[in-house]
Amino acid sequence: MPKVKKKRVGFTIDMTPLVDITFLLLTFFMFTAKFKSEAESEQKFTIQRPRVTPDTTTIPQNDIGIIKIAIDSATNDTNYYYELANETDRQKVWGAVKGLTDQQRTQQQLKVSPEVLNELVRDTRLVRPNTKFAIDADKRLSFKWVNDAMNILRKNQATVFNFVTDKKGA
Repeated sequence: MPKVKKKRVGFTIDMTPLVDITFLLLTFFMFTAKFKSEAESEQKFTIQRPRVTPDTTTIPQNDIGIIKIAIDSATNDTNYYYELANETDRQKVWGAVKGLTDQQRTQQQLKVSPEVLNELVRDTRLVRPNTKFAIDADKRLSFKWVNDAMNILRKNQATVFNFVTDKKGA
């Protein structure tokens, strides 16, 4: 006699844990994503950094003053740009510099001459003496531009600084 076969019953999958995991991953990626700063979106130049072998050190993200030396793509002129990561320090330093317009005081990154750069570095050191500095220079520049920036830092007792580069093979 044949056995009576049980009728097949369909199965259901509970989607609640899948939705929970999806939202957890979404919030994790949202909180850990790093977006472009306003200074990066304002700049009208690109810097081709020299390539070096990988190093484990990185430049600090807070309390840093960055001197960018770049070739302006519109005019083909080489210019200095100065940027401070700490917003409260930036407001104090920008406020102390003479000759800046109100529009320039609201910018995160200033296009400056070597004389104004010297004043900015000096005022940055007065506002926060432990501020770190970095030079971000285009590899197509002559060394004179980088040397002038290093001399400005040296004059203001900022003898330890970072030089921003790209990794080889990146």
